[in-house]
Amino acid sequence: MKKLLVAGVATMMLAGTAFAGSHQAGIKEFRIGILGGENAQDRMNSNECLRAKTEKLLGVPTKIFAPADYNGVIQGLLGGSIDMAWLGASGYAKTYLTDPEAVEPVLVKVNVDGGYGYHSIGFARKDSGITSLQDAKGKVFAFGDPNSTSGYLIPSIEIPEIIGQPMDKYFGEVKFSGGHEQTIVGVYNGDFDAGVTWADGLGNWEDGYNSGALRKAVDAGLIDMNDLVQIWESKPIPEGPVVLRKALPEDVKVKMTGLMASLPAIDYDCYYGVAAGDSKGFMPITHDAYLSIIEARRLKSQ
Repeated sequence: MKKLLVAGVATMMLAGTAFAGSHQAGIKEFRIGILGGENAQDRMNSNECLRAKTEKLLGVPTKIFAPADYNGVIQGLLGGSIDMAWLGASGYAKTYLTDPEAVEPVLVKVNVDGGYGYHSIGFARKDSGITSLQDAKGKVFAFGDPNSTSGYLIPSIEIPEIIGQPMDKYFGEVKFSGGHEQTIVGVYNGDFDAGVTWADGLGNWEDGYNSGALRKAVDAGLIDMNDLVQIWESKPIPEGPVVLRKALPEDVKVKMTGLMASLPAIDYDCYYGVAAGDSKGFMPITHDAYLSIIEARRLKSQ
């Protein structure tokens, strides 16, 4: 997989460079959508370097859109008002099920171990006495966003299998916080007894693992992981794809794929902010990697 990543990056860097510096025929601006998970200003700040590099590469004004929820990005892609986004697997599934011709997945983030999976992580405050899903019975449990893979879809499938009954009957109250950061801060501050978020599951708990929402919260100084405890971990989930609108001109797609693939090599600090922590970079991915998530989403909507 490492060889594939390196080869893919090298190829796309060359392809992207070949087009660099020319004004893009067919587009007057480029719009990048950022999923919820942090507050809007933090999302804008983390991705400003990507916006600036995109604007320089494409030669057209580039804007970042950070809607309040995941659906804002999904609808933007479907309606043509957003050109590129890093979606979660469930968000991609919803986009595809709504309109199979709207977007195409091009890249996926690769973890430090060479894989591209991550986990939904259940957690609580250490001083709450909650150390398992069994301890969370009758408590207030928080999910992030209905369109989040790790923040809702996967735990809504796996947790009921463990507890043996619907979550709304098991927990005292089930709430949607609005995003990963809101869940993390809400649990940390005692607004929720427990909740779920996402992490690669690699590295140290005290650091918020190597990448993911917990790591972002630690880096932002929002939480001290020593005050939290993990109570559940999902099976591996395929990392969501970077997607581009299919209707974009081909040279724009090549350029943006090349920029994203080469980002860790040309500016790792920028990549760290965009990718939510330490990881190896992006590698090519196709629609077939998400068939199981698409089917899970389809079944969930019935």
